[in-house]
Amino acid sequence: MSKIVEINVQSEIGELEGVILHTPGSEVENMTPENAARALYSDILNLDIAKEEYRQHAGVLGKITNTYQVKDLLTNILKDDKVKEEVIKRLERCEPHITERGNTYRLRDHLLDQEPAVLATMLIEGVELERDSLTSFLSDYNFALSPLHNFFFTRDASMTVNNEVLIGSMANKVRDRESMIMQSIFDFTPGFKTKTVSAVDTDIYKPGLTIEGGDVLIARDDILVIGNGCRTSQSGVDFILAQLLSQKEDKVRHIVVQELPSTPESFIHMDMVFTLLDRNKCMVYEPLILQPNRFQTVHIAIQGGKILKIEREQNVLTALNKLGMELEPVFCGGNSYQSAGREQWHSGANFFSFAPGKVMGYSRNLNTIDAMAKAGFEPIKANDVIDGKANISDYERCVVTIDGSELPRGGGGCRCMTMPIRRKDVKW
Repeated sequence: MSKIVEINVQSEIGELEGVILHTPGSEVENMTPENAARALYSDILNLDIAKEEYRQHAGVLGKITNTYQVKDLLTNILKDDKVKEEVIKRLERCEPHITERGNTYRLRDHLLDQEPAVLATMLIEGVELERDSLTSFLSDYNFALSPLHNFFFTRDASMTVNNEVLIGSMANKVRDRESMIMQSIFDFTPGFKTKTVSAVDTDIYKPGLTIEGGDVLIARDDILVIGNGCRTSQSGVDFILAQLLSQKEDKVRHIVVQELPSTPESFIHMDMVFTLLDRNKCMVYEPLILQPNRFQTVHIAIQGGKILKIEREQNVLTALNKLGMELEPVFCGGNSYQSAGREQWHSGANFFSFAPGKVMGYSRNLNTIDAMAKAGFEPIKANDVIDGKANISDYERCVVTIDGSELPRGGGGCRCMTMPIRRKDVKW
């Protein structure tokens, strides 16, 4: 990395200036029907097709901003022996079994012996189990260090909020190493100027305190929208609230909390039902966000280290409207209730904005893309952008569509797969 990158994100739609990605690799193919549930999947992916779809995603972003790959960043920091030791210490905290002598070697020592690039690969793709004891021989699991099947969803394990990086406190232990890796990248990459904040490292952490990036949206520099459900707990929201209170700013800040259903699995994060598209447009899954239901919306306002108010709101859009963000909703699935359910299931509401009015999403969600077109977003194929047949700067509003037959099976869309580290400020 040749220059210092000052980490800063103050909106969901500001023009993108830097992003971290992870191209899916062997860790995705190291999944079988037997271990899919353990990996939080309900299906297994075809890696070749998934990589081609991801190539479109990364290729478009590579045309418009600086992109950094997780494996490259991890390899780079592991070249420093002291950092390598610290990363392995952090690994011990989330994977304590690596120090056990149940086999003929300790996994910890084996990892420390590896060259940086090899170690980075092992930390992501996993380490196969040595069948050198009866216990290991009869084990129905093939890995001493599990592959990170979900890591191409880089949004969840870390999230940039202003000039700091909030490290995810994952709801499922199988993803803890993702957070450890992302925290290490931000802590030890010389070119990244930021501070990491991790609930796990604080005295107030307790089991059940969970935060994942798919639930944390920066609506405006003074407004967070946070989903509260199976991946981000109430105590997780309280941790974020406590961080804001500790800053004791004169500026009034707001958190709009949306309660989410625990089932089905397509509702795991807020960005699966609500994403921001432009200064005055948003994508919504209407049955949950706008129609009357039992899931609460709560508005918290703070100033000077004190809570000004906590009150229920009719819905997220009503709360944001009161704060001066008048958003016109575009409906996932269009006007069809059946299409809404089908397309939300395959991340039809999960759009990633790389500039005001310029977003990315899956082409498979035809009714949603049609609704976007009617709202003024010109559909453009990702390959046309990559091949130079379409110039994004020629459009005031556009939706770049990537193929999505395999990637959505992992349970996420373009926002899930993209971790912004710097955006330009937005003039509201």
